[in-house]
Amino acid sequence: MPHNHYDTIIIGAGISGLTCAYRLQEAGQRVLLLEKAPRFGGAIRSAREDEWLIEAGPNSTLETTPLLTELIRDAGVEDQKLYASDASKNRYILKHGKLTALPMSPPAFFKTGLFTWGTKLGLFGEPFKKPSPPDAQESVADFVRRRLGQEFLDYAINPFVAGVYAGDPELLSVRAAFPKLYELEQTYGGLIKGQIKGARERKKRGEESKQSARMFSFLDGMQTLTDALANAIPDKIHSAEVRAIRIGETEGNDSRFTVTVAHDGEEKEFAARDLIIATPAGPAAELSRAFAPKLSAELEEIPYPPVAEVITGYTPTADMHPLDGFGFLIPKVEKRRILGTIFSSTIFRKRAPEGKVHLTTFIGGMRQPEEALRPDQEIVQTALDEQRALLGTPEQPDFVYVTAWKHAIPQYVRGHLERMATVEEVEQAHPGLHYCANYRGGISVGDCVKSAHAVVDRVMASR
Repeated sequence: MPHNHYDTIIIGAGISGLTCAYRLQEAGQRVLLLEKAPRFGGAIRSAREDEWLIEAGPNSTLETTPLLTELIRDAGVEDQKLYASDASKNRYILKHGKLTALPMSPPAFFKTGLFTWGTKLGLFGEPFKKPSPPDAQESVADFVRRRLGQEFLDYAINPFVAGVYAGDPELLSVRAAFPKLYELEQTYGGLIKGQIKGARERKKRGEESKQSARMFSFLDGMQTLTDALANAIPDKIHSAEVRAIRIGETEGNDSRFTVTVAHDGEEKEFAARDLIIATPAGPAAELSRAFAPKLSAELEEIPYPPVAEVITGYTPTADMHPLDGFGFLIPKVEKRRILGTIFSSTIFRKRAPEGKVHLTTFIGGMRQPEEALRPDQEIVQTALDEQRALLGTPEQPDFVYVTAWKHAIPQYVRGHLERMATVEEVEQAHPGLHYCANYRGGISVGDCVKSAHAVVDRVMASR
């Protein structure tokens, strides 16, 4: 094989592209990994300043699939894995300006002041409500209102959606963003019945629900995993700009892809039988424009709201909240300027110097995108003001670090599944072409790893 010819070229070195490259190489394939940024890892970025850990992207993930567990083991970083502490089990929701613990069991649910008795008793009627038509285009908000009521939407689902997607449940498609909820209703007739029966099926598959899966990170942050994957791939180029993609004549099931890359002031061409585009939707749209204009236009319509992440460190005082949990989320109806805060040093050890506490606050999203687009100094001040009002933190922090993402998390809004059907049509029209990123198949690290394995399986099946 000539030196510029590969079995597979992968464009994009976030967790999706890295997993594809690692697994294909492990299967004996010659792989070239291309990344436009000056580093590998995509949105996963970890660093230390003195003893403060900075996570500029995902702070943790859930052990939802054995594929992720196996990837960590094979990459040689299992000994650095760090599970969330038992002290982080509490989760708080802001109601009427006060933090209230989210009930984590049926008895706690009936004791909590977070919901009225009307909402609590209404759950007994949920199993008897009819499912929506299978082809209904329901938003998450419509789905929850219909099955569980407005208060449950306001004080459980709205803050949860803000915490996961930085999204708006009025806009997200329940079928696309939370397919398991949709499937529980369609398959079992309701959420409560589906939770009980679905648990048995997950056990057979060796999977965990996101409610029961263990949360983990690594001692030095999530980048531990992406660094290990990148280091194991010999043929990779960062700071590489893809100028053009040409698709050659199809012979049987073989498509020949030629990729023109600008790197270090010169252009180079690489060819491969398979091409995996593992970038966010915007760059994927640009890369696809010449050969799939309809798909390009549809990918450009996927919203990516801005999100700012503010890390603050404090010396705790007697007047502060005890930080005895994972953190808190804020419902839209509470009208605050942040989405929520996680108590990072409670969740994982070695996040802060001894005797200090580490908080991470999220701002913006679909709810208040303008808040994440302000100058860094104003974003930090918003975080400090809200933390002081809600947690009683000192006026001056010991440590501050801000990361602002102009295009943060893809939103699976209504119409998203139709866009993904167009992706499949383009893949079928061009054998050997594959799209793999967090706008398809789920946004979590575990979802991305699972999607990447599916792509690798399709590539190897064509060999």
